[in-house]
Amino acid sequence: MEKRGLNAALKEADLKQGNQIMEADEMRLGLQGRVRWVWASRGVKVVQKLQFVFEWVYLLLAVHPPSGQIKWQWIERMRQEDLIPVLNQWQLDAIIWDGAPSHRGSQVAQLPGRRIFQPSYSPEVNPVERLFEAIRQEVEGPVYESLQAKKEAVEKVLHQWAVDPGQVRSLAGWAWICGALDSLPAQ
Repeated sequence: MEKRGLNAALKEADLKQGNQIMEADEMRLGLQGRVRWVWASRGVKVVQKLQFVFEWVYLLLAVHPPSGQIKWQWIERMRQEDLIPVLNQWQLDAIIWDGAPSHRGSQVAQLPGRRIFQPSYSPEVNPVERLFEAIRQEVEGPVYESLQAKKEAVEKVLHQWAVDPGQVRSLAGWAWICGALDSLPAQ
């Protein structure tokens, strides 16, 4: 789905203004550390601690780019069985996401909301990826004592965004996405 492809996909799904439409994706959050760039004086060797703990959880994050509204839920695995309860709770009219196998599954297809798929291997058209990048910048680097501690650091960022939708719009409110959603016919 290129910039022009979203308009066609929304029309084909017969969506209208006022429908609850969100872009969504999952991010794996774990305790396997990453080296991040840090500032240091010239000639000073920087030493960073890393974790190598094989423990993780998935963050399912959805955003409505024009309003900056976000929804999120932690799930243990990225399977249809884990996604369905969350999607039932969110009651979205349409969800725009990538073509992961769990998104295309027959059980998810039976949900009442419409599914609009993005092209394969194209995170550049998914505004949620931009939010994940901002989360990683905030939480990656320190060594966490537990996965729960790292989840709490992510929750802090998400709660800040929930009360400041302008910050979310600045990250995810791309003009072509907002224009496509705003151009939907009235109900």
